[in-house]
Amino acid sequence: MVIGHGMVAKRFASYKENDDFVIFASGVSNSKNTDLNAYARESVLLQTTLEKHKDKTLVYFSTCSIYDKGESGSPYVIHKIKMETYIRENAAHYYIFRVSNLVGRSDNHNTILNFFKYHITNKINFDLWNQSMRNLIDTDDMFSITDHILQNHLYPNQVINVANPVSYPVTDIVTSLESLLGVKANYISIPKGSQFTIDIGLILPIIRELQIAFGNQYMASLIKKYYL
Repeated sequence: MVIGHGMVAKRFASYKENDDFVIFASGVSNSKNTDLNAYARESVLLQTTLEKHKDKTLVYFSTCSIYDKGESGSPYVIHKIKMETYIRENAAHYYIFRVSNLVGRSDNHNTILNFFKYHITNKINFDLWNQSMRNLIDTDDMFSITDHILQNHLYPNQVINVANPVSYPVTDIVTSLESLLGVKANYISIPKGSQFTIDIGLILPIIRELQIAFGNQYMASLIKKYYL
């Protein structure tokens, strides 16, 4: 079964009739959200879901932002850590996937590429933290990796990072969008931001087996796929 209606939930639509797993894809989608009530609603829904479906394997989507020291005190990261802890202490069978910046078809303007694309195409000024790096991964590739893990019963009851082997400077992301969209961005470059490492050792064999082409052209291919 699948709980949720957003980009991740839609990509896992094939699991709707699967009685072995509960795909928990309902939660706060904006990492900048400071509304504690929104986090409380997700918490209650998660607890209720675990109580109702103790016989199923819970699949929860967390965030690689947990590794970003610049985000360690944010309500979003604090909440995700609390949810992970609750799952580990209360679920008999689970998978926690810490996912990097997803790219896919979504009306959510808060995803990294959607944010930049919206501001660039509408000529809206924004602050660009020029020392930041972001790790982009196609929703389809995220699904392929996680589906492979679930179907082959790999790494049960573990936290698994699902990310691109390469992170990109946000300046390069904006430049690529400008080039492919044919529009000059209107931004203020600010010397702020952070970089962090994501350990994807667990999924590297899967990436090779599935022949996912993370490489020099990956970011450009994502922009062409979803924005042109």
